[in-house]
Amino acid sequence: MVAAGASLWGCWSLFVRPAGLSGPQNALLALVAMSLPVPFLFRREALKDRRATAALVVIGLADAANTALFFAALRHGPVSVAVLTHYLAPLLLALSAPWVLGEQASARALVGVPVTLAGLALLILQPDAGFSGLTAALGAGSAVFYAVMVLGSKEAARAYSPLAITSLHAPVSVAALLLYFGAEALPPALLDAATLRVLVGGLVCGLTGNILFNAGLRHVPTAAAGALTYLEPLTASVMGWAFFAEGLTPLGIAGGVLVLVAGAWVAAERRAPARVLPDAEPSATP
Repeated sequence: MVAAGASLWGCWSLFVRPAGLSGPQNALLALVAMSLPVPFLFRREALKDRRATAALVVIGLADAANTALFFAALRHGPVSVAVLTHYLAPLLLALSAPWVLGEQASARALVGVPVTLAGLALLILQPDAGFSGLTAALGAGSAVFYAVMVLGSKEAARAYSPLAITSLHAPVSVAALLLYFGAEALPPALLDAATLRVLVGGLVCGLTGNILFNAGLRHVPTAAAGALTYLEPLTASVMGWAFFAEGLTPLGIAGGVLVLVAGAWVAAERRAPARVLPDAEPSATP
């Protein structure tokens, strides 16, 4: 489920590229689509778990910060630098999960995640790509907030279902994005083809992808889930090659294979029985 969710995230280009909207507009519409189930998800019993509810709010704020910083990185410098630094997040998760969540440390993740990042570099870096320190700093900042989102999702699962975690944080993110971007985040029209296309993408890649990811995250170690998120840029590269005539060099193919092999190696690590989060209580499930 984690792998399927990350792979769906990699299909965003099929919806957002033909739409031709800006990054903030795409982000806002995707989050609006993810918010659609919210009226059906409020349960007072779940709110009693203040720690899980606070985690849900943190996820919403972190998602907005992650988006704002990542789009800023894309605006200020090479896309490859922005993507590479953003995907420092799995390494941050491997380092922080034992301290924050009390999970067993993963030796394979500490080795495999940097190897996977190297494979990603082979996949997306171009020979003439430049480097921007500001872009790298913004991308790394987005990685920090992305890691916070994953850690928060683990904590929110104490009382909320995967659908609730996915949808209930989205209105918080929408409000934060509007505060940060203002009118820049608003689409040019409410019901034109471009807006509807991104909204459908929000349902397929955003809502469905996040539900799958959060459902799987409840039953696998955070470090392994982090390593599997590298399937997102790998899938995005394949989509670019298959649908948008983007080049995929032999070196890039080798990098993609390295991403797959290293991710599978980390996910297959044998470890002592870990505390598996129980399914959310019926009162907290939609």
